[in-house]
Amino acid sequence: MESFFNAEFVIRLFMALGLGFLLGLERELTNKYAGLRTHILVCLGACIFTLISIYGFPTFAQGDNIIISNATGIRDTSRVAAQIVTGIGFIGAGTVLRNGPMVFGLTTAATLWIAASIGMACGAGMYGIAVTATVLSVAVLTLIRIFERQFLPSSGKQIRRCKITVYCNSDDVKQVYGLISTKVSDITDFSSKKLIENPDKSKVTVLFILNNKNVMKELYDELITSVVNPVSITLQELND
Repeated sequence: MESFFNAEFVIRLFMALGLGFLLGLERELTNKYAGLRTHILVCLGACIFTLISIYGFPTFAQGDNIIISNATGIRDTSRVAAQIVTGIGFIGAGTVLRNGPMVFGLTTAATLWIAASIGMACGAGMYGIAVTATVLSVAVLTLIRIFERQFLPSSGKQIRRCKITVYCNSDDVKQVYGLISTKVSDITDFSSKKLIENPDKSKVTVLFILNNKNVMKELYDELITSVVNPVSITLQELND
């Protein structure tokens, strides 16, 4: 039987945790819904399932005594691990959103899939593959984004779905809408709600689509200087 504390297994678990952290950090820095905790847990969970699949089940059993033998019998060590590929699809599907003809979250779903495969590699002790896959994945997420912005400015992927939330005086709601509409032509949703705890204050939420990221900064600067006493202003990009 395996000892209660196996140093090799612990190393594999911490390796999965660290590599999952690197993937999740990129998603967190780009303000995606699935960030650090999700990627770390997916990577760590895949590692645990792989360890259980390989080492957790005996080759055969006799009576009340479990006998482990690597020399005799047949054992399918991939049976549990193989289900990770299917199971991770359910988590990935939860990150994919559709708004009309536009689909968001596919890249994040793909990173969760990659995180699971990296966790499986850690669980199998294949550290070289795990580290290389993590480096390549982070490089793809960062460098390809830069490449698209520099060399593919007219690509449909450059269209960004954004959200602005402004807490301001209720009397300034029309001013906020007017200012945003002058900067953004494609507003997909606008809502204004008075705060229950303070009816003199309102929460304004605006969803819009643009293809020039610089507009976000200009819009923020305009809101800061033009709106009277804004309590807070939050800008969020909702793409992959």
